[in-house]
Amino acid sequence: MEAREDREAREARRAFLAGRLAAVRERIADAARAAGRDHTGITLITVTKTWPAEDVRLLAGLGVRDVGENQDQQASAKAAACAGLAPALSWHFIGQLQSNKAPSVARYADMVHSVDRASLVSALGKAAERAERELRCLIQVSLDAAAGRGGAHPDEVPRLAALIAGRPGLTVAGVMAVAPPQEPAAEAFARLRPVRERLLGEHPGAVVMSAGMSGDLEAAIAAGATHVRVGSAILGHRPPAPLPH
Repeated sequence: MEAREDREAREARRAFLAGRLAAVRERIADAARAAGRDHTGITLITVTKTWPAEDVRLLAGLGVRDVGENQDQQASAKAAACAGLAPALSWHFIGQLQSNKAPSVARYADMVHSVDRASLVSALGKAAERAERELRCLIQVSLDAAAGRGGAHPDEVPRLAALIAGRPGLTVAGVMAVAPPQEPAAEAFARLRPVRERLLGEHPGAVVMSAGMSGDLEAAIAAGATHVRVGSAILGHRPPAPLPH
């Protein structure tokens, strides 16, 4: 039987998450309205990172259906721990991905946001075939060419899209980008729009634009983002160590 203290702590955490989730949903609705868009066309991906699977279960009870992770070890453990939830969650891998992690990611991820090189396309394609799954792939676009954050140069996007489209088990779903910290997000996301439009011209099904996080989701929505990735604004500051249980 759940101890009273544990039950009270769980209810307090649920109330905390519910309040912050409602606030973020309101921000999305306000930003969509300001941009003349329908907020129902914007998907909120709740990024749980180092938070435990229990938080994912609480969020699922609050209506969250899309969960983002940036490290395979944590993501695979949490996806397994939450496999029995109904309705099922959609798992988004949003971090930089090493090719040797592709077989693991292909077993649980529904969408990979960080495809930025040909070798990763090849690894994901092989892994998706072995797992008999379809992976939706977003091409991560570098908006400033800075080393360490990942992302393909905008001119490389058509070639990567063609490689993805040519692999069984992979689908070109759209683009993803992170706004560089040294400039206004609106300016950075404005550079993503023509990249996305060119991709849509060649791959009409590539409708996803994943952009915007806790601090800049409004700018991303104004630029046309269909998916925003929000962590700390919902879950608070991350705990110091992974909590996979």
